[in-house]
Amino acid sequence: MLPDLRLTDLTNRLRRGDLELAGLLDELQRRIEEREPAVLALTPEPGRFDRLRREAAALERQFPVERGRPALFGVPVGVKEVFRVDGLPTTGGSRLPPDELAGEEAAAVKALKRAGALVLGKTISTEFAYFAPGPTRNPRDPQRTPGGSSSGSAAAVAAGLLPLALGTQTIGSISRPASFCGVTGFKPTYERISLAGVIPLAPSLDHVGTFTPGISGAALAAPILCAGWRPARVRGGRPALGVPVGPYLERAGSAALEELDRICGRLGAAGYRVERVAAFPDFEAVERRHHELVAHEAARVHAVWFARHGDLYHPRTRELLERGREIDVEAAVEARAGRDRLRSDLRERMREAGVDLWLSPAAPGPAPLGLESTGDPVMNLPWTHAGLPTVTIPACEVDGLPLGIQLAADAGRDEDLLAWGLEIERVLSP
Repeated sequence: MLPDLRLTDLTNRLRRGDLELAGLLDELQRRIEEREPAVLALTPEPGRFDRLRREAAALERQFPVERGRPALFGVPVGVKEVFRVDGLPTTGGSRLPPDELAGEEAAAVKALKRAGALVLGKTISTEFAYFAPGPTRNPRDPQRTPGGSSSGSAAAVAAGLLPLALGTQTIGSISRPASFCGVTGFKPTYERISLAGVIPLAPSLDHVGTFTPGISGAALAAPILCAGWRPARVRGGRPALGVPVGPYLERAGSAALEELDRICGRLGAAGYRVERVAAFPDFEAVERRHHELVAHEAARVHAVWFARHGDLYHPRTRELLERGREIDVEAAVEARAGRDRLRSDLRERMREAGVDLWLSPAAPGPAPLGLESTGDPVMNLPWTHAGLPTVTIPACEVDGLPLGIQLAADAGRDEDLLAWGLEIERVLSP
């Protein structure tokens, strides 16, 4: 029996040969049969475990213990339904024919396979990573959304079905479901993980990231997935933290703000300097610009597919694409320029205030009731717009429901973000 699927512990046992892949797959099959009917995180796949046992046997022949095993040997991973995976159909969470969406296997999936990972299967996505929800439920409360659009990936990790899953974020699709489900969501700097082989939503804003039970798992997977990974310039320590006060933070709910104040107090007591820093004075303009760019680019990504299969699209996605066709190229060019200005402005504010990381709620509150909405991504939007690396830590609960905090670093400081995040996670752990 495996009481936990912490990625670092699991990889150590598998690489040493202390845990046989056959036993791991037996346990995963039991868990999925027991928990998946209530969570609905995985895309159905007939013969899933027959395939996995064949792949596991081939992996053990290729990498016997005495010859050394790669970093993710035998680790079962989930892959959001917008990633292409050899041998598995790709639907993007839609009703479109999979042949329309087929293509070369995603670069991120190839990287995980090279490291020895086993693709347990596809995870449910909202339609084309936008807002039309799939069937997935929150493992902590099945009457609540797990968040979107990476709903299945977050829920699968939270339910203990997987120790690692891939997701994407164009507005808040990693950070928000991580917060709602009580897991770690890592979104690196824009383009740090290749988008090749991923069905785009808005290429200027799309990010690939991961879900893991904790930051140690994200730190284990990051060098495998992120281009040019190097040792962190910092070794733990206490970064100065900036809380971005102003119109942005005012969009958080009262419970999230109360928890943020409590967390700031705990970090301050642990020796961290926490500063209130004015930020996003033009937040409404940033938000409007981001949504316009998503619509404009999505309309162009889907132009051919929509012309052929418009009647198969969900009304929410259809509305996005129709609205995007009305946004002109000049507005999109200005919106893209705005991303660079925002990134520079945030860097300057960090420099002036002497802070290393931004600290904010990962969602306006805990997961809302109902499955018709995936929740509000407003707390994640500006960091995605600027392309900054973020990590969500499941740091607190409100009425028994998870609520995460979000750390954001300057662009390109992904390594430092995770190193600092590990220390902050330890401070905030129960």
